[in-house]
Amino acid sequence: MRELRSIFLGIFLVLGAFRLAISHEDQPLSKIAIHKAVFALDDNAYIKASPSILGMKGQNSDWLTVEYNSPNPSVGDWIGVFSPSNFSSSTCPAENPRVYPPLLCAAPIKFQYANYSSPQYKSTGKGSLKLQLINQRSDFSFVLFTNGLLNPKVVAVSNKVTFTNPNAPVYPRLAQGKVWNEMTVTWTSGYGINEAEPFVEWGPKGGDRTYSPAGTLTFRRGSMCGAPARTVGWRDPGYIHTGFLRELWPNAMYTYKLGHRLFNGTYIWSSEYQFKASPYPGQDSLQQVIIFGDMGKDEADGSNEYNNFQHGSLNTTRQLIQDLKNIDIVFHIGDICYANGYISQWDQFTAQIEPIASTVPYMIASGNHERDWPGTGSFYGNMDSGGECGVLVENMFYVPTENRAKFWYSTDYGMFRFCIADTEQDWREGTEQYRFIEHCLASVDRQKQPWLIFLAHRVLGYSSDLSYAVEGSFAEPMGRESLQKLWQKYKVDIAVFGHVHNYERICPIYQNICTNKEKHYYKGSLNGTIHIAAGGAGASLSPFTTLQTTWSLYRDYDHGFVKLTAFDHSNLLFEYKKSRDGKVYDSFRISRDYRDILACSVDSCPSMTLAS
Repeated sequence: MRELRSIFLGIFLVLGAFRLAISHEDQPLSKIAIHKAVFALDDNAYIKASPSILGMKGQNSDWLTVEYNSPNPSVGDWIGVFSPSNFSSSTCPAENPRVYPPLLCAAPIKFQYANYSSPQYKSTGKGSLKLQLINQRSDFSFVLFTNGLLNPKVVAVSNKVTFTNPNAPVYPRLAQGKVWNEMTVTWTSGYGINEAEPFVEWGPKGGDRTYSPAGTLTFRRGSMCGAPARTVGWRDPGYIHTGFLRELWPNAMYTYKLGHRLFNGTYIWSSEYQFKASPYPGQDSLQQVIIFGDMGKDEADGSNEYNNFQHGSLNTTRQLIQDLKNIDIVFHIGDICYANGYISQWDQFTAQIEPIASTVPYMIASGNHERDWPGTGSFYGNMDSGGECGVLVENMFYVPTENRAKFWYSTDYGMFRFCIADTEQDWREGTEQYRFIEHCLASVDRQKQPWLIFLAHRVLGYSSDLSYAVEGSFAEPMGRESLQKLWQKYKVDIAVFGHVHNYERICPIYQNICTNKEKHYYKGSLNGTIHIAAGGAGASLSPFTTLQTTWSLYRDYDHGFVKLTAFDHSNLLFEYKKSRDGKVYDSFRISRDYRDILACSVDSCPSMTLAS
């Protein structure tokens, strides 16, 4: 009996650790029971924000000061930032006719405790905060709450604050088009097609300018699949515009501005940006690629919203901005901002990455926190998207898919071919996505594009993450069973995954066996695929198993990202950099000729040829 107790205790501890490994992805705004809020306004309390007009110099983010006073202060008092300012007028749809809708049905876009920067608040009742706001198509108000997050009471409401033009075009994000010489630019504004015509003014740097019209999309609360996205997390997304810049010259520098022509003849302009056009497929030139997953967003003002949740996100963002001159394209492979149904967070994420995404193509993949929702066709029936069910990711960013609801695609960048899979939809043999993956891998001309890279969110290859070790699969069940023969047949060089919040490098591998004993300098054929877990770009870290697997070469429990540098058709450098300092902590080189790609290895050539 004692032995049986020990076994059950061991199982309990392992499952507890497993829950810990996967429980760090809760959206912090979900901790606020805003639907339970009641009004308890106190004439002796106040909260005020200044200045009341932001963005006076044309900027789309600005800082302000919030001052407040309460005659009955407590450690549970907190400040909520609401937008639109008339938060109390928001109503939730009747999910259940027997239950009355809540008094408040709009979560704050961020929050902070009243004593955060005023430790004397509990004794004096007076405090202040410095907060950063971004232009989000509406005005703002600030609310002083008491009684904690679970049973909040409204004590005081501030004056309104707004940007000079809340509807301005903001946060451009570039993406490669469906052909190599096309760049797309997507942005957000408050101007619908009944108010203004969106367009992009662009041209070669220092040359003539041209105008390209932009398409406009939006979505409504009814497009969301469940709560909180269609209840307390809902916020009007405004309008999402995409312009297509075509027939670009390879590697040429271009400048562009976002524009809206109002029907009264007035023009509204964004700042001016610039980008470098993509190289011709197969072009021999220096090409530098950044890949990571699970970055999320963070708040520069220290808002409690993401304290101890995604503190690595800003570090990753800063490192990429600092090294932007040495980056050609970025791949963010799923779990984009962890909005989890709180729509306002998508604006805040696009604002955070604007210096990057407005300058180089920012390509994305879909993850569980974008897509998964029961009964909506996602491969996993969980509720990780918070009711978004793919709608936000399919609208906020452009990707060159045939159908955005099927979030898999290929894209070429010079000597690279990237095949991006959607792990939230069925990838197994016989499915539409499996056929796409095989076509993507099979159709590349390896003489011109020798570097073949497979990208996906969940780990379909190998991982020593604790959550996968507990399952016993060391990856998504059925992942490599379905796909490893494709990776081997078409000689995929590197497969990079996110989802697990750490970094790990696996040896060149096929069917659980390392195919190359080298660790840092690979010459000739790999005879297998190198697998990488790169999901540590920002979200809180997940632990590794203590089991020592034979195929794991390097593990790092820290935030970071990976960089691929193709020097030419024969030489590739892989680097893993930490987000806190930008230094290289793991690396390897591949050096080979075209004949090494053609060389046969296990299951990579037909079993019988005329020569044999």
